[in-house]
Amino acid sequence: MTNTITFDVAGREPVTIAVRNAIIAGWTGRNMDAVQHHIDELEAIGVPPPSTVPLYYRVGAALLTTDKLIETVDETSSGEAEPVLVDDGENLYLGLGSDHTDRQLETHSVALSKQICAKPVASTLWLFSEVADHLDDLQIRSFISENGEWVPYQSGTLASIRPLLDLVAASPKAQSATRLAAGTAMMCGTFPVLSGGVRPARRFRMEMEDARLGRRIEHSYEMSPLPVIS
Repeated sequence: MTNTITFDVAGREPVTIAVRNAIIAGWTGRNMDAVQHHIDELEAIGVPPPSTVPLYYRVGAALLTTDKLIETVDETSSGEAEPVLVDDGENLYLGLGSDHTDRQLETHSVALSKQICAKPVASTLWLFSEVADHLDDLQIRSFISENGEWVPYQSGTLASIRPLLDLVAASPKAQSATRLAAGTAMMCGTFPVLSGGVRPARRFRMEMEDARLGRRIEHSYEMSPLPVIS
């Protein structure tokens, strides 16, 4: 299935990309102690550890969305802010997305928990070539709404994630060592929760900041839970 999405591109005309392949790269931390911390963090809520790291999950391309409202099954899901690589066959772009995941289903199957949820992405992309020389400096933060207040949830730089082109080269949709197959979007891993553990939240906000070029990508969304009928 093809999912056609129009993105704004900083400094350029908007681009419309027919996404045919969607990949979630998991357990991508550069520091193995941090990776183990995240594994332990999820294992504490019943999620089985991965068979290998990193791990590439395939999900339906139709799950990607720039909408600000997503429908979920009950209220047991939560977001994870991640850098996103998108290749349209002409250029490789960097964006921002959330690997929104059903935490209850995750205890049964990580792959199924990822497939069942929409994957919100910001509607703005940066040319990868413009940030390639300072990727490690890019900062990603996320926030969740609790008791009517935005609470810091995640924070980190891309220095804590494996080099993005290493993830590209090892991915199941690598076109070359530096490019994905045309029409591929890949989320590239997330950051540990700052405090309080992995938990659901009705509203999620994320941002990626490039201090060197003085710009930022932001996106927020809300989940609308559907009733669980049995």
